[in-house]
Amino acid sequence: MEKDFVLIYRTTVPFQAEIARDLLTDNGVNCVVLNQQDSAIPSFGEMKVYVHQNDREQALNLLKNLIN
Repeated sequence: MEKDFVLIYRTTVPFQAEIARDLLTDNGVNCVVLNQQDSAIPSFGEMKVYVHQNDREQALNLLKNLIN
């Protein structure tokens, strides 16, 4: 993982991770989505979204409706 990046969102549903990525990038927040799902059995594992620590508060604010 990139230096100074923090985990802000995790899900087992791939399209939710894509929605998070779109929300963040559309608002100028760079992010990384890490797919840790099993390729044979996608229901095992998670998709994780990371942002730079300086963007953490903005990212959490943007994703607050998705997270709740």
